[in-house]
Amino acid sequence: MTAADLRIARSHPDELVCGLVSISDRASQGVYDDAGIPALREWLAKALTTPVRFVERLIPDEQAGISATLIELADQVGCDLILTTGGTGPARRDVTPEATLAVATKEMPGFGEQMRQISLRFVPTGILSRQVGVIREQADSATLILNLPGQPKAIRETLEGLRAADGTLQVPGIFAAVPYCIQLIAGPYIETDPAVCAAFRPKTALRAKAQA
Repeated sequence: MTAADLRIARSHPDELVCGLVSISDRASQGVYDDAGIPALREWLAKALTTPVRFVERLIPDEQAGISATLIELADQVGCDLILTTGGTGPARRDVTPEATLAVATKEMPGFGEQMRQISLRFVPTGILSRQVGVIREQADSATLILNLPGQPKAIRETLEGLRAADGTLQVPGIFAAVPYCIQLIAGPYIETDPAVCAAFRPKTALRAKAQA
């Protein structure tokens, strides 16, 4: 049996298979409830208008274990997108970026740069964040992997962006670029609710709307 034989069968050609990985020593030990995965699931359920299936993992801050989980979700489960939360600071136990880079075939530095720009709107310590974005390529598919902050509010702001009091977007969130990125790496065609997050694609990459 090959890794491809273990992959999730999509219920729809455009179904997004999305891995959600929360990285926390104490939450994985049951010391407190994990808040990262519920926050990711809630936001994505609001933002996406195309089908999505979640595959969830709650694991400790161990570099080898994080890398192994990312490889499992990408190569065996067949996730198009993996979002991690936690473990991206400067503390000794914060090894998520190293574990992510270890499994990457391409680095996507723009994602990390934009995440830090959003954080710096709130606190100067946003510069201490080390989140990265990468692509892991397999023989017949590829996976986008993004490190996100650990707090639910920061997760939402990072994905969605920052809005003024009247609701206008001041700083774009990173998810606006995710659907087109996944399209470019031969993943499903993802669409979003523009009231939450307007996905951007060049005109040449837009799918024609079906006639009623």
